[in-house]
Amino acid sequence: RKLLEECCDPGQLFAMTKINSPMGKNLWFDGEFLYSVTIDNATYSLFPQATPFQLPLKKCSVVGNGGILKKSGCGKQIDQADFVMRCNLPPLSTEYSKDVGSKTQLVTANPSIIQKRFQNLLWSRKAFVDSVKVYNHSYIYMPAFSMKTGTGPSLRVYYTLEDFGAKQAVLFANPNFLRDISKFWKSKGIHAKRLSTGLFLVSAALGLCEEVTIYGFWPFSVDLHGKFISHHYYDNVLPDSGFHAMPEEFLQLWFLHKSGVLRMQLEPCEDPLIQPSA
Repeated sequence: RKLLEECCDPGQLFAMTKINSPMGKNLWFDGEFLYSVTIDNATYSLFPQATPFQLPLKKCSVVGNGGILKKSGCGKQIDQADFVMRCNLPPLSTEYSKDVGSKTQLVTANPSIIQKRFQNLLWSRKAFVDSVKVYNHSYIYMPAFSMKTGTGPSLRVYYTLEDFGAKQAVLFANPNFLRDISKFWKSKGIHAKRLSTGLFLVSAALGLCEEVTIYGFWPFSVDLHGKFISHHYYDNVLPDSGFHAMPEEFLQLWFLHKSGVLRMQLEPCEDPLIQPSA
């Protein structure tokens, strides 16, 4: 945690704010070299004054989307945290809430999801606004300044939520923070084109929260008992290969779990047939 604090200062730099991204600042995109943007009036007005959470947050649940959550009964435990973070607009309908909970304070949204699922918000704005209602009063965390192609969709999400008077608000990921976190994990041996959203979120949580428990982080196709599990708790669509180094990432998270820096939940939280053991 101390190392993450020193390299990346999540409390101050996790999201773009008026304090860390003043007018006139030149900002280099972290996912695309040689491309930068200068903060102008219009962009500056989209940022909150400072990181909009009461820090430090006490107990945090970071929820990945791994199939290991299916039939885990972890929903209640996840929702007991003070702050719940989720990845990439996952489904939270009633059929899943027993396993994954229903509470959300922050959820990431990949611009590619906005492009594929919501036609870039060019005409299905209402469908998008309706679909994020499930996240109640949460922040939608978007990497608007990572890749050029992500800027448009991210800004459209911001304006769409504002136009509809939605309960959700957009926070933009700070490219300097994302770049520093990537360097940090590279130095620990993760060599991927890009870190997964989950690892970014866990890294942020370690800087923002006193106590971190992670769920649904399990990149393998069988569980601890050798039983086959789907890739996500809601489908079995596999990711594009060669982009993330999931097993390498998992190993790092496992080390953090073993050394007591965070808690990783891999067994079911409650099984109606078996009494939970200590």
